[in-house]
Parts: sequence; structure tokens; C-alpha cells
Amino acid sequence: MAISGKIIAGIKLPDSVIATQATALLREHGSDLLYNHSLRTFLFASLNGQQNNIRYDAELLYVSALFHDLGLTPHYRSNDKRFEVDGANAARNFLLGHGVSPQSLQLVWDAIALHTSPGIAEYKEPEVALLNFGVALDVVGKGYNQLSNADRDEIVKEFPRSELKKNIIPTFFDGFKHKPHTTFGSMNADICSCMMPDYKQLNFCDAILHSPWSE
Repeated sequence: MAISGKIIAGIKLPDSVIATQATALLREHGSDLLYNHSLRTFLFASLNGQQNNIRYDAELLYVSALFHDLGLTPHYRSNDKRFEVDGANAARNFLLGHGVSPQSLQLVWDAIALHTSPGIAEYKEPEVALLNFGVALDVVGKGYNQLSNADRDEIVKEFPRSELKKNIIPTFFDGFKHKPHTTFGSMNADICSCMMPDYKQLNFCDAILHSPWSE
């Protein structure tokens, strides 16, 4: 069912060529879980922007939301990069074919690459900060009470959660279980520890103490 241009919780889903193609790519390469999560993320982010009178580019935010987890998928994942970087690279390559400005390319790249970086993303450009907010709201409920019951119910009815609490951790893990070293310094290391009983997280203090410096 086509969703371009649909209005949900007062937010219109972008219906440009770029938005339509981004939706098709997510449908092709992402699971139902990632599809619904990504669309909810866009809507939550947009509502936050609307409530706080933040000016943002809806199309760029939409592309960022739809690509933000595509780095977890077999089609886009690498063997040596953080999944966030894989998703950011995929979005940039997609937008390059549409004549998007270098500034917009960088903005989308940053939004996706930093979407799991609380304490940084919220201080950057609106699209970066809003994506981080939307992701955090959907995954851990940050800002949950800022949503009205009506908006929340309408969004979840359109894009069901499908037991996200139970299913999102193994979904994340499946995207980087072949490269757990790339999770060092990020919250994704917690997922590796949760899913791999014998996994030992790299420790920054150990890296300092075992550096090659002689002193």
C-alpha cells in the first residue's frame, strides 16, 4: 500500500521522488520490523520538531529515518565499519544520484552516523537532533509523555510495534555479530554482551594502559 503523502498524526509523509524511492529501498532490503520502526521514528521526530517550532527539511529527515538502520541489513552491511556508518554511506550514495547539495549529503550522513550518539547528536543541526530524538523515543521511550495518546495510538496503529522490545535486540545483533569489534565505544557493545555470553567488551582503560608508549 502506498504511503507517500499520507497524513498521520498531523504529519504528512513526504511524497517526492526521493522519498518514494527511499521507501521502496527500505521495503526491499529491510524487515517489517525495521520498516515500521523507521516510519515511526520519522513521525516521532517530526512531531517533536512541530511541537518545538523547529525548522527542518522534512525530505532529508525522512531519508535519514528510512536509512538509519539499513546498515544492519545484508545488502548494506560491511565487514569492518559501524552499522551506523554503513547506513550513512548508503544514504549518501543514494542521494548522490539525485543531485543533492554537498551540505545536504553531509547533513544526512551525520544524522544517520550519529543517531546512536546521545550527548552529541542533540546539539547538532535540527535534522540530526530530531532523528536522534525519534529513534530514542521509539526504542527506549525517551520523551514518551510528550506525545498525546491520540498521536501515539494513530502512529502505532499505522506502523505496529510488533513486540519491538523482544525483537529489536536480536535484530540489532544480527547486523553486527560478524564484527563485534566495531561496537567499541558505543551502546551497541551492550548488545554484544547481552547476546554473546562469553563476549568481553574492549575497555578504554586497558587500551591506555597497554599502549606501546614506554613510560
